[in-house]
Amino acid sequence: MKDLLSALILLVVASGGPTHPTFARDNGQWGATDQAISKWFRELKQPDQPRLSCCGEADAYYSDSFEVDGDHYIAIITDERDDAPLGRPHIAPGTRIAVPNHKMKWDAGNPTGHGVIFVGNRGQVFCYVAPGGV
Repeated sequence: MKDLLSALILLVVASGGPTHPTFARDNGQWGATDQAISKWFRELKQPDQPRLSCCGEADAYYSDSFEVDGDHYIAIITDERDDAPLGRPHIAPGTRIAVPNHKMKWDAGNPTGHGVIFVGNRGQVFCYVAPGGV
């Protein structure tokens, strides 16, 4: 029984648990995206869980503005693209999202020309890549 419980716990941890996706959503909406940028999205990993994806372009929102509150960032959504073709829930421009420090992504550059925040369908932050960088 102990081995079964250990195996189940390992399975939940390995799968990322219920609030951490393991696969980026791709509904074919990114066919026209530059291949280098598309590759960056596919390979971007969560800073606190380096085996898990930050998700993908369908979970990404431009956040070209941010504020600093004490010791953490607050990303400000600036994305005005239509959500339907991107297959994502709507987050209104101007929405402020507190970014946990362990979700800040500093080590993968940023070829998009935008700050990018990856937000799950329940509002959880997977990663935030501040504006700038190459």
